[in-house]
Amino acid sequence: MDSIKSVIRQMAKGHDIEQFNEKIMSSLLRHGDVQAFLNSHPDITAAVVEKSIPHLFQFVQERNHCDHCPGLDKCPNILKGYQPELVYDKATINLTFHSCPLKQRNEEMKKQAELIRSYYVPDDVLQATFQSIDTGDLDRYDALVAARDFVKEYTENPKETKGLYFYGQFGVGKTYIMGAVMNALKDKNIPSLMVYTPDFFRELKGSIQERTLDEKLDYIKKVSVLILDDIGAEIISPWIRDEIIGSILQYRVMKKLPTLYTSNYNYDELEEHFSYSQKSGTELLKAKRVMERIRHYTKLVTVKGKNRRI
Repeated sequence: MDSIKSVIRQMAKGHDIEQFNEKIMSSLLRHGDVQAFLNSHPDITAAVVEKSIPHLFQFVQERNHCDHCPGLDKCPNILKGYQPELVYDKATINLTFHSCPLKQRNEEMKKQAELIRSYYVPDDVLQATFQSIDTGDLDRYDALVAARDFVKEYTENPKETKGLYFYGQFGVGKTYIMGAVMNALKDKNIPSLMVYTPDFFRELKGSIQERTLDEKLDYIKKVSVLILDDIGAEIISPWIRDEIIGSILQYRVMKKLPTLYTSNYNYDELEEHFSYSQKSGTELLKAKRVMERIRHYTKLVTVKGKNRRI
């Protein structure tokens, strides 16, 4: 408030103070919002109004800024992105502030951006929408229907919705459709996370020394919708299979949090992949244990079509 008072004092230099106060008061009282405020509070006296000149001056000045808004980045108001409101409390006129529409939109965009998280996923996938996918491609029709149905079912009944398992050859668009799922969920304020599994699992090994492993696992376990992209492309080890994948899936099954997958392997081929590691050889039982948490909690969808990366 001192800055406003100093502005008024600077304006008053070289003028008779009483005449200046009358002039500025007259100017402030002509402002439509000030008039409306005073009309709604007929008990406000002239003395209260005179004592409140600094608040009224700031209100009018900042409202004029808003009427000729230069954009959020160049907002000249003392509280950037906030509009003033007059309030009458305890025989005093004060100011309160609320975020302007541009500020609200900016915050909403930030919030929306935070709903989509990813590890090692291309930007074009994160921008995918159902509208941007060629719906005339009959080879991917079943996958698109399944993806749309998942979003609808999850929105209506999240605890009872199965995940999806997209199986298909390289480049047929499995990951891109999952990107569209993420954006459809974002529009409904549902957070999701997509992880490119080979790179992410490599990162987790480094997280042990950095002491960030538990933090990363905790987030991936608890996110509303998790998408494990290209599962089966990772180099398997007992630690990855049992301590990472098994731990994540066990938690999500218990909490009824759906997990979606893309893979070049079908269920049986992925089970075979999980069963073998160079260090421990073949461990069929442990592979089956992980696959139980995938088979029974996903819908298998075969994605066909040409390789779009060529």
